[in-house]
Amino acid sequence: MLKVENLSVEYSGVKAVEALSFEVGEGEILGIVGESGSGKSTIAQAILRLIASPGKITAGEILLAGRDLLKLSAAEITKIRGAKISMIFQDPFTSLNPVFTIGEQIREVPGRQLPVMRLLEMVKLPATYYQRYPHQLSGGEKQRTMIAMALAGRPELLIADEPTTALDVTIQAEIIKLIKEIQKQLKISVIYITHNFGIIKALCDRVVVVYKGKKVEAGKVEQLISDPQNDYTQRLLKAVKIIRQESERR
Repeated sequence: MLKVENLSVEYSGVKAVEALSFEVGEGEILGIVGESGSGKSTIAQAILRLIASPGKITAGEILLAGRDLLKLSAAEITKIRGAKISMIFQDPFTSLNPVFTIGEQIREVPGRQLPVMRLLEMVKLPATYYQRYPHQLSGGEKQRTMIAMALAGRPELLIADEPTTALDVTIQAEIIKLIKEIQKQLKISVIYITHNFGIIKALCDRVVVVYKGKKVEAGKVEQLISDPQNDYTQRLLKAVKIIRQESERR
């Protein structure tokens, strides 16, 4: 349903993403994994045409159902955001307005297609949370609110840009489980961006490994984890094993 072809993005002449290609199928969860600074978030921003100056997309195509998003007018891409493609950002703490209740903020999402109470139910927040303000929520509850807002327009593709980075391990697991449940319930496609191969294994169908803005390896998750071909992929997987072993010793 989404096809990225030879995408390149530059910031002041420095290439952040270079000749990157991948596809996301209908109803598929695709993982994009790499260390900090590898260009993962830039890929997500490029898909929604959110690259800010001095950054610019210098080459490539981003095809949604065969339609090149890079050739759309500003008004046309605005209609795509939220309705066709929506995004969950890393930090819910800076994304919510402190002076409005979360119910009010979900209600005012442009192009909202689903009732606020249904959205709260989908993200497993009680109906009483409609009247709560952001400062009354935990980090996990804030992220659930952001997921509800991202789903309000009933998008076909949800991009999750490291949405659990600031959360503890237990809450991370809950959010990952929630995204998987919502993906099945709404039958949508998901791009999940992370540096954590453990999350990729728990959530994704296929994975693209990126390093310094380039795709170094891609494939089905289980196959790639069991038999990684690229040295960088092997290092990422080794880091996950080391972290797991250290955690088990505690």
